[in-house]
Amino acid sequence: MSRPIIEAYEDITGAEEKVRDREARNGLRHMASLSMTKVADGLIDPKLVLSWLAGALGAPPALTGLLVPIREAGALLPQIVLARWVQAMAQRKWARVAGSVGQGIAAMTIVGIAVTMEGTTAGIALCGALAVLALSRAACSVSYKDILGKTVPTTRRGAVTGLAGSVASVAVLGFAGFLMSGLLRDVTPVVGAIGLAGLLWVCAAALFSGLEEMASDDSARGRLDLSPLWEDRQFRLFILVRGLLTVTALAPPYFVMLAGGQSALNGLGALLLASAAAAFAGSYVWGRLSDRSSRKVLCLSGLLASAFAALAVLSDVTGWTHAPWLIPAILFFFMLSYQGVRSARSVYLVDMSPKDARAAYAALANTAIGGVLLIVGAFGGLLALVGPVASLTGFAALSLIGGVLALWLDEVETG
Repeated sequence: MSRPIIEAYEDITGAEEKVRDREARNGLRHMASLSMTKVADGLIDPKLVLSWLAGALGAPPALTGLLVPIREAGALLPQIVLARWVQAMAQRKWARVAGSVGQGIAAMTIVGIAVTMEGTTAGIALCGALAVLALSRAACSVSYKDILGKTVPTTRRGAVTGLAGSVASVAVLGFAGFLMSGLLRDVTPVVGAIGLAGLLWVCAAALFSGLEEMASDDSARGRLDLSPLWEDRQFRLFILVRGLLTVTALAPPYFVMLAGGQSALNGLGALLLASAAAAFAGSYVWGRLSDRSSRKVLCLSGLLASAFAALAVLSDVTGWTHAPWLIPAILFFFMLSYQGVRSARSVYLVDMSPKDARAAYAALANTAIGGVLLIVGAFGGLLALVGPVASLTGFAALSLIGGVLALWLDEVETG
């Protein structure tokens, strides 16, 4: 590998010592493939793209409403089962490769559904294809933290994933601009974006297959140890903190409700725009800060999310929300906080987990969080019967508690 490329990797990650060629090659593969999958995620976002597509195809609202729960819970709950399969692999990269290919196939299937079906049939088929996509994503998620831990050293992992988030957000920003422009009046551009997402997943799989991953210890294969749930106090505390901070993922639609006066597509387009802009502004910075102390980033981002949710509530109570720029601006900063939670939770879990048990720790944590998402989502939905202000008030309280509890987590970044 040419020295300029290695030096570029060293600059990106802030490495104070010269890195080996293998690490630089692996790090760049991580950045490129992860950027592709993150762009694909944005192009097929169930909260926006698939929900709009389902409506355009005439699917019943009841089926459209199932899309987000299928995607979120379906990507987390199966991980406890998939972890055993991943643990049995000498090279865990093949689990992520298979998962990426599966997501690509699911995306292409959705394209076929969009051009051949409509009504209830299309809604049912979309839910089925999304279930396959979610299961494939679960395979990617349960394996990735272990792979990252094996191929990129501590203190450089956040920079690798953070840069990928920032790069991908540029593409999603452009797509969000199209959504808000009024140009998307039929399904053709949306179907094209979903097809592109499918191709990106397949390309990411091909690129990731070249990762230079050392074989895992034979003694660690095929076992899924559940004991961390009752033996590792810090792991339990991490699950609690991450569970409380899931509100940062669930709250954004309630900000859009506060804005009001917008069409459903424009409102969701504003959400995607705010999310992509926040990812571009914050992913790399939060990643670098997480490499220094992911515990402190969890604390800070949780407190900031609570503050901006409370500010949105205050704005509604005082009648300031009539200003067209206010809620989108608050939403941007809230999503910036969410990016901090997202970066820090990943880095903390990788750095705290024993090197031979990362897949198991990831599976246990993600399965638990899948259940928490359903509970907290139902909690927010019940509060929404009163109004979005009630939901955001509850979410602000939970985020505040999560941010404070993060202070009791151990420091795990020692590099």
